[in-house]
Amino acid sequence: MKHLKLIIFLIMGIVSQTSFAQFSISGRVLDRDSRTPMEYATVSILNANDSIINGVITNDKGRFIISDFIADSYILVFSYIGYDSDTLKISINDADTIYEIDDIMLRENAATINEVIVTGKLDIVSGKLEKKIFNLHDNISQSGGSVLEAMRNLPGIAINEDGKVLLRGSDKVLVLIDGRQSSLTGFGNQKGLDNISASNIARIEIINNPSAKYDSQGMAGIINIIYKNDTKIGLNGEAGFNFGLGELTNRKSNLSGIMDKYSFTPKYNPSISLNYRTEKINLFLQSDAMFRKKVNCNEFITRKYADEALDVISQFLENRTQQQYTVKLGMDWFISDKDLITLYGLFEDEYHIDRGHVPYDYLNGTGRKRFWKWAEDERTWAMNYSANYRHCFVEDGHSLEGMFMYVHGVEDELFPFSDSTATRTSTDKTKLTAREKIVTLKVDYAKPLLGGRFEVGTKIQLRNIPISYNIFPGQNSILDPNIGTWSKYKENIYSLYANYYYESKFFNVEAGLRAEDASIKYKIDPANIYYKHDDSYNKLSLFPNIRISLNIIENHKLSLFYNRRVDRPTEFDLRPFPKYDDPEILKTGNPYLKPQFTQLCEIAYKSNWKSGSFFISAYYKLITDLFTRIYTNDISQPEIINAVTQNLGEGRNYGTEIVVEQQLNSRWKFNAGFNWYRNAINSFDGTIIYPTNQSFSFGKTVGNTWNIKLNTFIKLLKNLDLQASYIYYAKDIIPQGEIAGRGSLDLGFRKTSFNGKAEFFLSATDILNTFGIKQTLYSNDLIIFKDNYMESQHITIGAKYKF
Repeated sequence: MKHLKLIIFLIMGIVSQTSFAQFSISGRVLDRDSRTPMEYATVSILNANDSIINGVITNDKGRFIISDFIADSYILVFSYIGYDSDTLKISINDADTIYEIDDIMLRENAATINEVIVTGKLDIVSGKLEKKIFNLHDNISQSGGSVLEAMRNLPGIAINEDGKVLLRGSDKVLVLIDGRQSSLTGFGNQKGLDNISASNIARIEIINNPSAKYDSQGMAGIINIIYKNDTKIGLNGEAGFNFGLGELTNRKSNLSGIMDKYSFTPKYNPSISLNYRTEKINLFLQSDAMFRKKVNCNEFITRKYADEALDVISQFLENRTQQQYTVKLGMDWFISDKDLITLYGLFEDEYHIDRGHVPYDYLNGTGRKRFWKWAEDERTWAMNYSANYRHCFVEDGHSLEGMFMYVHGVEDELFPFSDSTATRTSTDKTKLTAREKIVTLKVDYAKPLLGGRFEVGTKIQLRNIPISYNIFPGQNSILDPNIGTWSKYKENIYSLYANYYYESKFFNVEAGLRAEDASIKYKIDPANIYYKHDDSYNKLSLFPNIRISLNIIENHKLSLFYNRRVDRPTEFDLRPFPKYDDPEILKTGNPYLKPQFTQLCEIAYKSNWKSGSFFISAYYKLITDLFTRIYTNDISQPEIINAVTQNLGEGRNYGTEIVVEQQLNSRWKFNAGFNWYRNAINSFDGTIIYPTNQSFSFGKTVGNTWNIKLNTFIKLLKNLDLQASYIYYAKDIIPQGEIAGRGSLDLGFRKTSFNGKAEFFLSATDILNTFGIKQTLYSNDLIIFKDNYMESQHITIGAKYKF
């Protein structure tokens, strides 16, 4: 820790000696009724001729700073979509260089909201070009589902064959809830995205170039999920209910003698959000639930060996029944106009039952090789307790924030399964329990400077996950008795960061440095005969970031980015206990995985005009100690495929991204996103340890693919909106194989009633049923063809009412 303190003090000393001789005006823009900060409000400064000489967008605290102008008289104009604009006259003289104005209060204009003609817009790409913002209220075609489903058509996002979100071709993504790690997403990873209802979500932010204020995890960037927050005086809220049906058609018949595939799968999603606000106290409750059935997987797999007599076709059919609950209850205590305390508890509970059948039939017609069945019951629950304090000093933008969070969660999985072959019948069972405890302490300090801002902060996160794993072998058991019955994961991360922002009319600079001291220990039961020693590492790492933005001419901006990030293996990546959902693909973690580090360089350009915008970027990433899952044949059992995660050396990811928005007329607008990227992994070799020591080697692989998202919005009538979306993923080359191209056409309608208080919607996804996944994999003398007809087609209706 003494090294971290030295670094931070050096940065503070350098910044304290820096000054700029220019004028600046700063302040905040707030909602007049709720007194909450208004992010993305526009602040323009006009001269005596009513010409705009500069303009900025407020940040998430409603704060703005305008600089780079001469002493004169000006008019400040404050505006936001759906609100009455406000103006302020101000005179600048040479006696003062810093001007702080009182809070600006904007009043909501209901008539403007219901107007047919669209008079304003919120750009997808932010003014700094470092992130994209998506308002879920406008994403009609994806209404009524989970957060994962709501992201299907968003530009810059793809979803892979395992249901993971990809940013620019990588699933190494840090997922935040309201800017913080949460048990809802497995504390940063993607676990649970499909279990979070989108009903109470306001917007989703995609941050490709995060500042040093954010955790360094996630080479691809950050997904920040923002919950709705309404703090108007009195009682107000929103209640909603959605009902949907999935798996409306049957694309391929089952193999003989197995359970029926679910069809017309029902889905129910009630939700409620309540706020009660007085002058000093704001009480809030957010709750939602999902009850659904779905075809979680319906994959037909053909394996072709060098010996044709071994060729088989199998069907991996998994029917899921699921229920999920989320409750967030808390309060804001406005101690004074400068001090706020927020306390809340967040409870989540998810339970699902998976029933799976996997028959294997010989392709030569000689009969069934084996029949594998399982019945998984899994419950995951967690409690998050959070205490937050914010103090605003007299100077606008000068603040101190502190946060404490404690999380206790449990994952409990019971997995009975049976195997029937011509020579044996076996019945086995495994039981895994993971108990997670996390303590987080965070402090952030921000200080406005002449022409900029300085931020410094610290974070401590202590995480402990003991795992118990028990096997219950039956007759003719195939369970491995030599892997032990427990493991323990311990992660302690101590962080310090400093950021400096300089803003002027012609260019902006953001430079930061984050230092993280990570201590990771993974203990393994000595009874495990494969992994014979514990693993640990303690490493102090520095993560710099810099952004230089040039305002070329009015409405044209160019930004250059550099940052360094890390992806540390999660406990699940390290877990050495095999998963028995497929008897011929043995999936395990690797306790000896090491972190991968990524360096990113990016250049981005954005052009704005009155009715639209154009954004393009080109990026390059260099990845060291890259890790991913590989597939190898078991040398002792040729029909078994070992799937294990390994460090593979060096990789590269580079590509280009384009986002276009256009308001065609008062009733019609569209946006489009295009992403082309190439993933390259150098040739690599190594040794897998489980279930037998076995060397492997693969040549250099290069994947080249692209995807496109098209969204169009049409106001059919004054209170009736239509959205149509089309998604296309091109053919993708992956390590050891390829994925065929696929597409989806989605449609949504929304009707507003009762003066905007009630909304009704109808959405349909994958109308043409063309979003199935086809893969081809190669491993030595084996070729695997996989066709997954998992559930992707849904029809959902819903309603919500605001009060």
